[in-house]
Amino acid sequence: MSGPRMAPLAALALALCLSACSGRAPEPARFVPPPPSVTDLEGPLRARYNLLPTLALGEAVAREYRVTRDAGSALLVVALRRPTADGDETAAEGEVTAEVVDLAGRRQIVALRRVATGSYVDHVGTVRIGPHETVRVEVAVVADGRRQEFDFQRSF
Repeated sequence: MSGPRMAPLAALALALCLSACSGRAPEPARFVPPPPSVTDLEGPLRARYNLLPTLALGEAVAREYRVTRDAGSALLVVALRRPTADGDETAAEGEVTAEVVDLAGRRQIVALRRVATGSYVDHVGTVRIGPHETVRVEVAVVADGRRQEFDFQRSF
């Protein structure tokens, strides 16, 4: 093969060689936790939430939430807050329940417990997860005499 068709193949071969011959070993992928998410509920009430693998937690955080770091589990955190007029937040009281549903429709009820973190209270529980799994988290909040629901999805 020669002529104009050879030039793109030669460029591709050169690019592959340069990337393969750079002398650096490939690095394994690292988990980058998603930023905590937030949803505004009626009240005014705000729910801050996250679901992340327990192995992504630092030792101090795992101790504070009293969870065991494990490759097959994720920590669900739901924090209820009240927005203030100055843009800040204060602690909010309420009951939180949650269920996790995987893509096959299997459900896990999450046993949430209250954990004090400074002047706030977080609702935390662990969820069993598998590698490359996607789950939907269905959360119900009872506060100020009303029940409100929201859901979100995470992939591992």
